[in-house]
Amino acid sequence: MTNLPGEHPLRRTLNDEVHARPPEALMAPCRLSFLALEDAGGDRSVHQAPIVALCREFGVAPPDARANHFSADFGTFRLKWEKHTEFTRYKFIVPSKGEAPFEVRAVDAVPEAWVSALPGRLIAGVHLEHLQAAREPLDLERLSKRYFAGNVMIGASIADGRAHAFTDFRIREDGFSRFMIFDASLAPRQAGRSVQRLLEIDAYRILAMMALPVARELGPHLSNAEAELVSITATLASEDAQDEPKLLDRLTRLEAQIHQRLFASAPRFSASDAYYRLIRQRTDELREGRLEGVQTFREFIERRLSPAMSTCAATATRQEKLSQRVAETTQLFSTRVEVSRQRQSQDVLESLNSRALLQLRLQQTVEGLSVAAITYYVVGLIAYLAKGIVYAGLPVSPEVLIAASVPIVAVLVALAVRRIRRHIAPGHADGGG
Repeated sequence: MTNLPGEHPLRRTLNDEVHARPPEALMAPCRLSFLALEDAGGDRSVHQAPIVALCREFGVAPPDARANHFSADFGTFRLKWEKHTEFTRYKFIVPSKGEAPFEVRAVDAVPEAWVSALPGRLIAGVHLEHLQAAREPLDLERLSKRYFAGNVMIGASIADGRAHAFTDFRIREDGFSRFMIFDASLAPRQAGRSVQRLLEIDAYRILAMMALPVARELGPHLSNAEAELVSITATLASEDAQDEPKLLDRLTRLEAQIHQRLFASAPRFSASDAYYRLIRQRTDELREGRLEGVQTFREFIERRLSPAMSTCAATATRQEKLSQRVAETTQLFSTRVEVSRQRQSQDVLESLNSRALLQLRLQQTVEGLSVAAITYYVVGLIAYLAKGIVYAGLPVSPEVLIAASVPIVAVLVALAVRRIRRHIAPGHADGGG
């Protein structure tokens, strides 16, 4: 035996996942009841509890606590249970004993109280008759009147002509819709796969359509939001800076509303798109062949479901683009506010420069007046000195001495003031006159 490297912890789990939920092998004639219930919340045990209780009642080994699917024979019926992300489905299978189609229901073999107590709300309910094909050609008009209340049927040959399948996709008073399969040469597993595809088409059809009410509800809100965005953009292009706080409040509230609805609806739109792709895939896997005068499953999906899905996709795209436009408007508004702030800062700087220049002029004026005042007082002192010298008998003219001292004193005082200014504020040394 070859020694292999250590195994990835998820290898076997992921390998077994592709083999999980195999279709039941079906032999005609048999009948089947199918229920798809919305996820009721809670952990796995909430959905397993009814299965465990049913197993105990019938003496059948219950599923493993970690299982998401389970199938077993309960004697009078077979059960297949599957837990999915958004819903749980139950399939009840019983053999036919010569009863007329839909005369007996497979779900009637299960305790009624147990069925009514299942967690979740009903998404899809189907009664399916798996019959052996007769040798004579099918009378489609008679089939519609007898089993489908005369409604327009959807149907086709499936599995490359090995069987024929019919339904009207109508929900009857008992809460179930009806499917019929006329089996000519299907192998048991092939029959099980065909039945599973038909049931999934019916359940996924409802799940995909759940986005349509959301899209219809969003329509008026998106129109109002688009109109508000146009108004904000127009205001942004024309209003003065004083109205920016009010404009910012409108834009912020609009963006919050759009994001709230976007985050709430995006998962539903994504899920519906995924279900729609699954429906088309299951329809392709039926390998349909056209029957004269009967709409095929693909035609029904394309004509009835595709417009609704296009509406949902258009609404989702419209909402995402609106969110992008709001983000772009917010960016534009931020740019405007930044430019406005820069302009205000520039105005403040210019105002400060003007004030500094004015202060400098005032300072120069005061310095000039100070030089004049000091010079006046110093020259007055010199005049007293000159008078004293003349009185002492020295041959000096007081007037000449006073006149000669004026420019000398003025220059010396100006130099002293300039030196003091340089010492106090070196950065303004070059600003003096």
